[in-house]
Amino acid sequence: MRPLRPGPRGLFFRLFYRASTYNIPMDRNSAMRFILMMGLVSLFGDMAYEGGRSMTGPFMAFLGASAAVVGVVSGLGEFLGYSLRLVFGLAADRTRAYWPLTFLGYGLTFAIPFLALAGTWQAAAAFIILERVGKAIRSPARDAILSYATKQVGRGWGFAIHEAMDQIGAIAGPLIFAGIFAWKNSYRAGFGVLAVPAALMFLFLVLSRARARSPEDFEAMKKAGPLTQAESRFSASYRHYAAFSFLCVAGFINFQIISYHWKAQAMFPMAWIPLIYALAMGVDAAAALAVGKAYDRWGLKTLGLIPLFTVCVPVLVFLPAGLPAAAGVAVVWGVIMGMHETVMRAAIADLTHIQKRGFGYGLFNALYGAAWFFGSSMAGWLYDRHRIFVFLFVFVVELAAFAVFWKYLRKPATKPAD
Repeated sequence: MRPLRPGPRGLFFRLFYRASTYNIPMDRNSAMRFILMMGLVSLFGDMAYEGGRSMTGPFMAFLGASAAVVGVVSGLGEFLGYSLRLVFGLAADRTRAYWPLTFLGYGLTFAIPFLALAGTWQAAAAFIILERVGKAIRSPARDAILSYATKQVGRGWGFAIHEAMDQIGAIAGPLIFAGIFAWKNSYRAGFGVLAVPAALMFLFLVLSRARARSPEDFEAMKKAGPLTQAESRFSASYRHYAAFSFLCVAGFINFQIISYHWKAQAMFPMAWIPLIYALAMGVDAAAALAVGKAYDRWGLKTLGLIPLFTVCVPVLVFLPAGLPAAAGVAVVWGVIMGMHETVMRAAIADLTHIQKRGFGYGLFNALYGAAWFFGSSMAGWLYDRHRIFVFLFVFVVELAAFAVFWKYLRKPATKPAD
């Protein structure tokens, strides 16, 4: 009888085995290669789930769901996608299981290609919500992993590169789905094709783990042992930053309200709206690189630009200038999103203790989601009364955000110990 060979068999299992047993020196070049690898994970991941999300509403309608059902399912998915990050961020810090949570979260992205098999709107709703839960599971752990590597190359620049690559996938995914749908006239064909980027996403995730089996090694811890009572609490800087972020996001008009206004006023053909959104996503990617470098040079002072840009959005939206104003909205809206996804994420790493990084990201994302829900609800309710109330709401909220920011600058708190 031939003796069994030690170790796993098969190409995939050998690759995974090497990823779990091989580690790479944690220098600056290795950190940059790791960030680029994780960027490819997000690029193909966004290609899969943003491509699918661009057509989940029409697909559920095709399966017989009402508009109310579509609204409830999408709203519930977004709520779970943000609120559960608090739970899984705390779990990541408690268990230090950053990689297992990241793998589990990204694995649930395959719920989008599985929509091709959904025969009822109830099944489709389950897959849609499952993908959003996956986003909640992976985001705090993944951002904590990235935060360690960005210490080597600059927080802002590291997160900027990741965000730019992420947005490339966010643009490509819907365009791929649109092309497949135009060719085959089939929702199921569109969802099925998204299994390819989902598989590439998982492959690069395995390779990323090979680059950093212990990502904490990128950022050496200065203190060992359990956290002290003082370290276990979030600093005054973090609390100021959380309040500032909540107000900034609450006053940021989402694209659904903006596009609703354009349709209600019949300002231009509706076929232009997806193209305007694609322009905003492209600006987001480019702006992320610029604001990331600015953050590394000037630090938290760059956050003061967010409320100033945010106030400009309703001004441009309500201008009766048609496509030129809409293009201006896309540029400003994309710049703000680039700041949210780059500078805001980088700042969390600088304001939290290294052993509380996952919880810090989880709490921030939960507040972000709550602010997004509150602000969007208020903007929609006020819009039904009069458009001027939307502008006043944004102006007051962003003025409050700038006041919190100014107070923070006047009395800065010390950076948390690592």
